[in-house]
Amino acid sequence: MKSDKSILLVEDDKVDVMTVKRALKEIRVTNKVYVVGNGEEALTFLHEPSNERPAIILLDINMPKMNGIEFLKVAKNDEEIKRIPTIVLTTSRDDWDRVQSFDLGAAGYMIKPVDYLQFVEVMRTIDMYWSLSEMP
Repeated sequence: MKSDKSILLVEDDKVDVMTVKRALKEIRVTNKVYVVGNGEEALTFLHEPSNERPAIILLDINMPKMNGIEFLKVAKNDEEIKRIPTIVLTTSRDDWDRVQSFDLGAAGYMIKPVDYLQFVEVMRTIDMYWSLSEMP
């Protein structure tokens, strides 16, 4: 990431959390990663004044309590957090999930590959894109 700001990972699967962190370390992304397990926890984290505002949100879709689509519906209508770029990082290949994500303001939609080396390349792509992007 181009800044020293944190990353918020919204993911309920512990193996996927470890995989994301490992891949970020491998591509030398040193930003702090905060992890929450669902959309409700993400909203709580983002509204807590003592928490650092993340530079980017990596969002899974399939989670308990509040899934990624439900999170986007709330977050992208919230003046405080709607401009935080949100990348959906999911196993869902469902066209409806993809369309809904973009309609609700997701900045990207990436499929989590099963192969670790391909996963690292997905993370490298996210890093490169946001390193080159001009943020508001």
